Amino acid sequence: MGSTRAAAVAAGVFFLVAAVTAIVALALYQPLLGDPGYVLGSGADTQVLVGGFLELVLAVSCIGTAVTLYPVVKRQDHGVALGYVCGRLLEAAIIVVGILSVLSVVTLRRSSGGAPGTDDDALVAAGRSLVALHDWSFLLGPGLVIGLNSLLLAWLMHRSRLVPRWIAGIGLVGGPLVLLSSTAIMFGLYDQVSSLGMLAALPVFAWEMSLAGYLIVKGFRPSPVAVHPAQPIPA
Repeated sequence: MGSTRAAAVAAGVFFLVAAVTAIVALALYQPLLGDPGYVLGSGADTQVLVGGFLELVLAVSCIGTAVTLYPVVKRQDHGVALGYVCGRLLEAAIIVVGILSVLSVVTLRRSSGGAPGTDDDALVAAGRSLVALHDWSFLLGPGLVIGLNSLLLAWLMHRSRLVPRWIAGIGLVGGPLVLLSSTAIMFGLYDQVSSLGMLAALPVFAWEMSLAGYLIVKGFRPSPVAVHPAQPIPA
């Protein structure tokens, strides 16, 4: 029981860290993401680099949630639990792609911005391409993939009753909702940073924060899944 309590607290902390770093990093990126001519200006490189570091912490936290929860939730359904781990790894990998694209803009500005003989139009085009890569990674990672991950984990929590069912219910609603919203954004129905996009993301945020708070404060509920290891299947 001590190990499952520690896993619950660790998972809750990872969820909180992931949420905070994602929000702060996006805010720190705004001078770069919102300025097409960033590569030609003085830049806010330190701010953007801090954002990149925070997103790296975000990627590690995504993996941390899967690693800490897997030994417990696999007792409910090994295949779905493994799918959640793989989904979190994919999400972290996509986030890292976004980090690299943003840091590449910083390198481009430092190495070429304002230098004599440089083609300003080419620099701006390259910077916009890297920002576009970040925007797509932001849609796929914290959008499509996180929707699937939320659905898988919420289903595991709902079936195992490791947390109250109302918490799992938020995830069962929020996961498909953000998945559908991200698909709509991908096909240009509306922007990701819009009222509809933010509204669709709220249930997943509420799911992760309520889950994190419950795991940190109370841990897993008494359940055969939390107490007994999975039984081997007879040959």
